[in-house]
Amino acid sequence: MSNAAQIEYWNGQAGETWVQAAAQTDRLLAPISKIAIERAGASAGECAIDIGCGCGTTSLELADAGAKVWGVDISEPMLALAKKRAGIREDLSFSVADAAVQKFTAEHQLVFSRFGVMFFDEPAAAFANIRTSLVRGGRLCFVCWQAPRDNPWMSIGGQAVAPFLPKPETPVDPRAPGPFAFADKGYLRSILQVAGFSQIKIESITPTLHVADTLDEAMEFQGRIGPVSRVLGELEGDTKAKALEAAREALAPHVKADGVNLGAACWLVTARN
Repeated sequence: MSNAAQIEYWNGQAGETWVQAAAQTDRLLAPISKIAIERAGASAGECAIDIGCGCGTTSLELADAGAKVWGVDISEPMLALAKKRAGIREDLSFSVADAAVQKFTAEHQLVFSRFGVMFFDEPAAAFANIRTSLVRGGRLCFVCWQAPRDNPWMSIGGQAVAPFLPKPETPVDPRAPGPFAFADKGYLRSILQVAGFSQIKIESITPTLHVADTLDEAMEFQGRIGPVSRVLGELEGDTKAKALEAAREALAPHVKADGVNLGAACWLVTARN
């Protein structure tokens, strides 16, 4: 079971980009983080693992709730920032580790993730391995994205630039490792069942996200994260300019007095070992 492509991706420019955008991303995802952290119910005396912890924001929040937290991620650049944020706290530790194959011990009451579990090459096997980290009755709690069409904060810009981007040579597998791999609720449930989890509950949460204060800020952010970023990396000259203008025109009607606020849709997933 190899996640080599993801490891290479998140240790390259993608990891550096997410480090640079960490503050913006934290603000954007704050409404989702709040719901997920509350549902996870971490408490004093518990040991928790934060899978795909990235730059450490949710690990810090779990530790603030009283848990002793181990944040794991495959991205060294993001973990470097997580360690810097944590400082010398003794209730937090971070490791470069692939949760799909990491050797765990069954001593944790909680496994948590905020958008960090959709990138496994073999998701059922990965979750089966993750389950070995939990005590009997231990909790799994994570959030993952629903389909792009249900996430205007990403899809508005993405749809605008799509006509300008190269068409894939073969059809894209919607279940391939990536942000939307678990958009299909039935597929997601089947993965967790095969992995051995019980009491599986998948809830829809649909918060409004504050993308930016202005249109310029929205374009700058989406040029870093999401479909619009492909324009900067793959297109040149007039085609690039037209694609960016199309994205700008698509986002412009959504700029209000309080900034650019767009809908999102996630699955909030809980289960037991």
